[in-house]
Amino acid sequence: MRILVTGGAGFIGAHLCVDLLQQGHEIVCLDNFVTGKKENLAELLRQKKFSLIVHDVCVPLPPEIGKVDLVYHLAAIASPWKYLEQKLVTLKTNIWGTYHALEYCRANKSAFVFSSTSEVYGDPEEHPQKEEYWGHVNPIGPRACYDEGKRVAESMVVNYQETHGVQCAIARIFNTFGPQMAFDDGRPVINFIVKALRSEPLPIHGDGQQTRSFCYVDDMVRGLQLMAEKGMSKGPINIGNPDERTILSIAELVRAKVNPKAAFTHIPRVENDPQRRCPDITKAKTLLGWEPRVSFEEGLMRTIEWVNKVVQE
Repeated sequence: MRILVTGGAGFIGAHLCVDLLQQGHEIVCLDNFVTGKKENLAELLRQKKFSLIVHDVCVPLPPEIGKVDLVYHLAAIASPWKYLEQKLVTLKTNIWGTYHALEYCRANKSAFVFSSTSEVYGDPEEHPQKEEYWGHVNPIGPRACYDEGKRVAESMVVNYQETHGVQCAIARIFNTFGPQMAFDDGRPVINFIVKALRSEPLPIHGDGQQTRSFCYVDDMVRGLQLMAEKGMSKGPINIGNPDERTILSIAELVRAKVNPKAAFTHIPRVENDPQRRCPDITKAKTLLGWEPRVSFEEGLMRTIEWVNKVVQE
């Protein structure tokens, strides 16, 4: 197949491009490098079946893309520490970017996989979170540019499917980690590893008892591809690892593995920071035959090894 990956220079996007190329597909990567990294594409650019178009999805997609069979729409500013600095850009990317990607699919009769987020559940009052849960989101809070942008985008995807017959799948992605995450991403796993290696204090928001569920990137990429194969017209499907852990326990594990002498520093919680986050993946298991294969500990060690290698280079 010929496949378009928007946000293909990002963390998950670059991993997805690599995997799709290894399967023999032709890949068009679209990215404007607001948060994507050119170094993520260094090896890919040497491949004959890979092409890069530098473009902002907030404006209509360029004609040089040509016709593709499938679009993975990953373009977004996903790190809270990044989107809190670029709220309007984040909001426009989520809404207008999705609109333009869907318009391209409508015109070219391409299938569409949308990378939504567990953030649509906000600070959930249901636990674990099932796809039927509508969420608990502050529409004017500091995180709303991302949370509400993705909620609007999901509605747009559903309406394009119903109105224009675009074949669509919605993957609600939970926290993901692994090699090629930006060192300044700010999210817990990569942040703790980098800080520990630099012998800097590991920042814990509040008492660290808030929970997250981290999925290794290889599992996430496999899940996204299964969404394209089996998830069309099935509604939103959670893709994440239900291994729920406190942020404090993750910091303690990273410290033990990387630098036992590293200190912790407790800083104020971010406004509207979810207290608990864990996916119910029954739907993914049933409809896709998907569940995580890589344990958190194994994924953590792979990520630590990669960070060490980058630092040494």
